[in-house]
Amino acid sequence: MAGTKKVLVAGASGYLGRYAVREFKKRGYLVRALVRNPEKIKTPGPHGEPAVYDFVDEIVIGDVTNPESIEGICNGIDIVFSALGLTAPDPKLTSFDVDHLGNGRILQQALQQKVSRFIYVSVFNQDKMPDIPTIKAHELFVADLKASGLSWAVIRPNGYFSDMGRFFSMARSGHLFMVGEGEKKINPIHGADLAIVCADAANGESREIPAGGPDTYTFREVMEMAFLACGKSPWITTLPMWLAEGSLAVAGLFNRNLADLLSFAVEALKFDHIAPSYGTHHLKEFFAELAASDKHEV
Repeated sequence: MAGTKKVLVAGASGYLGRYAVREFKKRGYLVRALVRNPEKIKTPGPHGEPAVYDFVDEIVIGDVTNPESIEGICNGIDIVFSALGLTAPDPKLTSFDVDHLGNGRILQQALQQKVSRFIYVSVFNQDKMPDIPTIKAHELFVADLKASGLSWAVIRPNGYFSDMGRFFSMARSGHLFMVGEGEKKINPIHGADLAIVCADAANGESREIPAGGPDTYTFREVMEMAFLACGKSPWITTLPMWLAEGSLAVAGLFNRNLADLLSFAVEALKFDHIAPSYGTHHLKEFFAELAASDKHEV
C-alpha cells in the first residue's frame, strides 16, 4: 500500500491519464491532477474512459506551455506520472512544444522538489521511426529524463484501445481508408491494463517497459472487426503507401502540425507492433461496448 504518498498525474484528462488517476487512487495515493479544463474529467471520455473528478484530491488548472500556470506543480509530490503529449493538431503548438519542452518544465520542478521517481509514457518501436517529429519530441524528453539523475521509468505502449477506437469511428460512417495492405500486426492495450503497468512502475530500478495487450491482430483484422461491431459490411479502400506519403508532403505545405501527426500514423503501418502482453481487456469487447453506447445514445 502506498500510504499517503502523493502522485502528480500530468495529462489527467486524456485516455490513459484518467485510468492512471483511478489506479493510483485505488492503491492509496493522494492524487494531484494537472488539467487544462477540469470540466472534462467530470464526464466519461469518448472511448469509455471514466469520469475521474471524484477520484482526484487536488486539481491544478495549468498549461505546460505557460510556465507561470504550473509554478509549484511538484511541491509536496513523491512521484510524477506524465502521459502528457500533443494528440491533435494545434495551430500554435507542436509536439516539440508540448511533449519535449512542456514535460521538461515539469521535470525541472521535480528536480527542485527532489521527487523520488518520474514515470513517463513514450512510444513503442521508437527506434524504427526516429525521424518522425512526434517520436523525436518524445525521445528528446526521454533523453533529458535519463540524464536528470532522477529515478525514472519509461513506459512504451504500442497502441491504445482509444487509437483503435478511431477505426471504429470511421467504420461507423460506413467506409474506411487503409494505407498499405494492412498485413502488419499489433496487440494494442486497454487504458485500464496499461494504468496497472504504469502504477507498478512506481517502484524498482530505472527501466523501460514496453507494453501491449493480450490479443494480436493485423490492422486489416482490426478494421474488419470494427465494421462487424457496427453491424456493417466491411468497406475498405486501400491506398498505396507512396500515395499516402505524397499526400503528407502536400499536407505539410498547408498544415505542418497536421502533417507531422499524420506522418506517425502512416509510418506506423509499415511494420509490426507486437509488445510484451499485459492485461485482460479484449479489443473485440471494447468495440462491442462502443457499439452498445452508440445504440444507447440513439
